[in-house]
Amino acid sequence: MIVNRKVLTLDEFTIQQLRDFPHATGELSNLLRDIGLAAKRVNVEVNKAGLVDILGDIGTVNVQGEDVKKLDVFANNQFMGVLRHGISCAGIGSEELEDVVVFDDEVSNQSKYVCLFDPLDGSGNIDVNVSIGTIFGVYRRVSELGKPCRKEDFLQPGIKQVAAGYIIYGSSTMMVYATRRGVNGFTLDPSIGEFTLSHPHIQCPPDGKIYSVNHGNFFKYGQGVKKYIDLCQRKGNPEGGPYTQRYIGSMVADVHRNLIKGGIFMYPATTDKPGGKLRLLYECNPFAFIVEVAGGRATNGKERILDIQPASLHQRSPFFIGSKNMMEELETFLKDNPNT
Repeated sequence: MIVNRKVLTLDEFTIQQLRDFPHATGELSNLLRDIGLAAKRVNVEVNKAGLVDILGDIGTVNVQGEDVKKLDVFANNQFMGVLRHGISCAGIGSEELEDVVVFDDEVSNQSKYVCLFDPLDGSGNIDVNVSIGTIFGVYRRVSELGKPCRKEDFLQPGIKQVAAGYIIYGSSTMMVYATRRGVNGFTLDPSIGEFTLSHPHIQCPPDGKIYSVNHGNFFKYGQGVKKYIDLCQRKGNPEGGPYTQRYIGSMVADVHRNLIKGGIFMYPATTDKPGGKLRLLYECNPFAFIVEVAGGRATNGKERILDIQPASLHQRSPFFIGSKNMMEELETFLKDNPNT
């Protein structure tokens, strides 16, 4: 087999990045590679889920009040296990767990970082073979090194993230992660079992032709959102025609598409969920960080997502994210209808 040496693996890429920072410890790079390892393990199970007893509900309800899928539990255990046995993470917070998990051992207590993740976003689509994904955010801890991490390490605003990313398990498996230096995408090459750099220096187009929203909730949205959706349907894109509506129901897949092609994703508050549905720490903050680094914007309709000081681990939020010019247009509608 001929190996293309012009293509960098995830490990090679992170090591190459270290060369630009001679005093870097490599701890963040190790953490990202650990996440890549866990993702490969989850990918194996996702791809053979229809052949084993891993599909469907496990019969319990998670802290969010949602039915827990068997593959959710597997993914959560894989990410938690890999990060626990690594040397670069002091503790984790997961959408599937009520409280944080502190890795209280001598090595972990010296780690600078904590990680928050949604182990399997879009899990309601598992049984019908639709793309699903993992979302993660990494923070530098604020508690004293050498001691166990504390809850305040996890309750930091999203702007404090040092890295964030997602893995999408689709027609190909792809890992996209951002640091303040940029956003890069890696596609899993099954022939060598490695993530390889396929989408360097991702930039979100400032304009797009796609809007993603659940139209089934239209009459539960505020007036500002309704008026913007109406605009999307009437005139929308720069050529004068309407925007194209695309909504998968798996946020990883929807936001990934819009990040690459340009577009806007909306998960507004509704009359029955005035505080929004998406989790601020596990879903909104990581994607807001990624898309902002790529040149886009993210808001809860009133303020920038990354500036919100979280009050609890499982805090929810309305969420609007996407191409810069489309977001600015949306915000004029929300500003004119501040109470709806």
